[in-house]
Amino acid sequence: MRWQNWTSARPTHGSGSDVIVKIVLLFLIGMGVLAMFGKLRLPGPAKRLSTAKCRNCGRPRIGKGPCPCGKGGT
Repeated sequence: MRWQNWTSARPTHGSGSDVIVKIVLLFLIGMGVLAMFGKLRLPGPAKRLSTAKCRNCGRPRIGKGPCPCGKGGT
């Protein structure tokens, strides 16, 4: 009747290193999912970013004023 003592033992939970490995894996999977969403190209923001540059020199324009190159380029 030895096996009765073995089956009545409490099951052990994962050790601390197992929990850390699971946390790291979940973090890496989450970062991978965010990277996939980051690579998606949406038509709205790309169009706005292309119009925010000077037509003459290509510098990004901040605000509504003229470009610092002095050639207009609004």
